[in-house]
Amino acid sequence: MAFTNDLDSTVPILCDAMGSMRSVPEYRPLPNDMFWEGAVNARWITGAFYRMGRHEWLTDLGWQQMRGDGIARVIDLRNPGEIKRREHDPVLDHEGVEGVQVLELPLETSDNERFASVAVPYMNHTNMYRLVCEEFGDQLRAVFEALSETAEHGTVIHCSAGRDRSGLIATLLLDLAGRREDIVAHDELAVRGINEWHRVSPRKHPYESYQNEPELRRNIAERAQGLQEFLQWLGSARDFLSSCGMQSEDLDQLQNLVRQPKP
Repeated sequence: MAFTNDLDSTVPILCDAMGSMRSVPEYRPLPNDMFWEGAVNARWITGAFYRMGRHEWLTDLGWQQMRGDGIARVIDLRNPGEIKRREHDPVLDHEGVEGVQVLELPLETSDNERFASVAVPYMNHTNMYRLVCEEFGDQLRAVFEALSETAEHGTVIHCSAGRDRSGLIATLLLDLAGRREDIVAHDELAVRGINEWHRVSPRKHPYESYQNEPELRRNIAERAQGLQEFLQWLGSARDFLSSCGMQSEDLDQLQNLVRQPKP
């Protein structure tokens, strides 16, 4: 099925192989989300950095809009087996857009027994952030070294939902920026953003579904508690990344980038 937009309507249209069309509910971005057509859970984190859900949701126009906002690199945190198009993804004339590099840097490895025993069915909560830091320091260092190379253009990080793996990276970036007080609120936006997608998605998720407001608030509160415990363990993002082997000059460059004013 191909995804198209009726420019005279705010309601997306799905076109099937026979050319017939049916309306689907509209995904409603949160206030201040980035408007990149097709993007889910897309927003600014801090400085030169942004986050979103899987890049296969972007349309051709969405890629162009992202480039127009100064994005020159997309870092995909997913495992190789997750990186594929699905039947309801938009059909693109071109994969990506000139001037935007997509870099695949998985945050996890599939052969880690400790992680596999806890992250069932996958990493889906802030109470797993410490585990990822303990088990995947090399992978985290590689991601943050790539982030430090952002130069004058912006970088988008993403996983699948744009919530958990992206959330860990966003948490560390916000701490590096001296914005620890914004971390819990930023996580809430990510939880609400993907919950909105579950409301309208044409593809039924195998493990998650749309949560009503009371359910969502409980989830957000539990995640906030997990974040507080993680931050207490962490100490500081800079010290943690240094312990993973990241060089001081790269950390200095990264801290300059996270402290840039909002574009």
